[in-house]
Amino acid sequence: MAQNSSSSADAPTGPVIAVFCGASTGTSPAHLEAARSLAQAMHANNASLVYGAGTTGIMGEIAKTLVSLSGPQAVHGVIPRSLLGKERPEQSGGEDEKIFGPRTVTKNMHERKALMGQKVRDGGPGSGFVALSGGYGTLEELFEMITWNQLGIHGKGVVVYNVEGYYDGLISWVRSSVTGGFITPGNAGIMVEALNAEEVITQLKEYKLSEDRLQLDWDEK
Repeated sequence: MAQNSSSSADAPTGPVIAVFCGASTGTSPAHLEAARSLAQAMHANNASLVYGAGTTGIMGEIAKTLVSLSGPQAVHGVIPRSLLGKERPEQSGGEDEKIFGPRTVTKNMHERKALMGQKVRDGGPGSGFVALSGGYGTLEELFEMITWNQLGIHGKGVVVYNVEGYYDGLISWVRSSVTGGFITPGNAGIMVEALNAEEVITQLKEYKLSEDRLQLDWDEK
């Protein structure tokens, strides 16, 4: 069972944005700057963050920036117990939550993603999923949310924040997959691109569902 560190992790009523990103900083300072810019745009739009609960790299940067602007209640980290020592080393005296927001500890990665997805689905208009720069884990989380959208599990926007062309290759692959007949032209638009933080917010607010999505019933019987 997931364990909350604070009751302040209750779901807010405004937009909830899940951000997938690296626990590393990357080699260009533009990646950290993009994280700070996105946090500022989220603050300006009264949006809350749900993220992987790491305190390092891009993850830590977006969390602590939004906490500094909107307070700890605007950030909710979700992390599997096995990753605590790697991505969320404890601060003494409860300082951890004051800097990075409250967290929920889950049993495994599947429970982590399910909880993050549910919080976004429960959010208000403009909620969705955003990928900042990252590695294998970021892409895995991004593609799972794209697939969930395609299958009708959620109807929220999926945005890649393309910093300095970082995701150009991914966007090109989607186009090639359409040409090759593996992704329909409509479903190619499940994932949309943003080139700055303000555009991320706009893309989520104006997101249009693909008419090619599967209309399946995922309610538990």
